[in-house]
Amino acid sequence: MNKSPTLSSTDRAKLQAVIGHEFEEKERLDWALTHASARSQKGGNYERLEFLGDRVLGLCIAELLFRTFGSAAEGELSVRLNQLVSAETCALVADEMQLHLYIRTGADVKKLTGKRMLNVRADVVESLIAALYLDGGLEVARKFILRYWEGRAVRPDGARRDAKTELQEWAHAKFGVTPIYKVEDRSGPDHDPRFTVTVEVAGTAPETGIERSKRAAEQVAATKVLEREGIWQIPSAGK
Repeated sequence: MNKSPTLSSTDRAKLQAVIGHEFEEKERLDWALTHASARSQKGGNYERLEFLGDRVLGLCIAELLFRTFGSAAEGELSVRLNQLVSAETCALVADEMQLHLYIRTGADVKKLTGKRMLNVRADVVESLIAALYLDGGLEVARKFILRYWEGRAVRPDGARRDAKTELQEWAHAKFGVTPIYKVEDRSGPDHDPRFTVTVEVAGTAPETGIERSKRAAEQVAATKVLEREGIWQIPSAGK
């Protein structure tokens, strides 16, 4: 992760191309990428921006779902919204953008792994949305959100509940047991870890998930069981 006071001109150009916006106030982009642990840095950090970005993201996603799924009930819209604004989804967007190459943190945060590091990546995405909103208004923020969320919103699994919750309820109802998750391996550097997690449900074969955080790997493993057992439909190829 980057520790320089501001982005280099090269990095700024690369990142703004990925974002799809050239900032009028360059400091906003720097602040959006600065964790509070980077105490040597002058200026702000992303904590206040994250608060605002979370609300802007929720509004734009709610509007997107309302327009896209005209016949969906409030309950289905809520499930879709919760999935799309979750830390897991925001972290996936951060990974797609390779934001970890630009985030500035203190040494203590660099050592974080698992769900806490996932939350750092997710928080930076929300702070970036706020920076876009402040720099260019709602339309600029909405354009960015649609760029990275519109495809995710229309996926066949978009109305699914949380996979671990779904698997636990199914396992209790069918076998009277609780799924057991085990971390089989942790590899990769601190800023880009890979967790291998296996889930076991007595009476069925285990499944394994590999992701950047323990929580995300658990979700992948749970999803595999649900799809294999026919509880969830497997999304069609290419969707």
